[in-house]
Amino acid sequence: MQVNILEAKTQLSRLVKAARAGEEVIIARDGVPAVRLVPVDAVPAARQPGAWSGLPPADPDWDSAIFNRQIAESLFGDPDS
Repeated sequence: MQVNILEAKTQLSRLVKAARAGEEVIIARDGVPAVRLVPVDAVPAARQPGAWSGLPPADPDWDSAIFNRQIAESLFGDPDS
């Protein structure tokens, strides 16, 4: 549903209830969508810097032409056959 700012001011409780029920609520200014009302629990989790720091280091040739060809062959087959 899309509502203008004036309607959003007067119907905020109803719009919050609709958004929490999963309905998409867009608030527009002069007919142009300006913001989307979403429930707080719909916000994705914050990034955690260093979350992958325990992974082993990549091989030195991880981006070599030979390795890339091997990956392509495993996905699409040998193009020379």
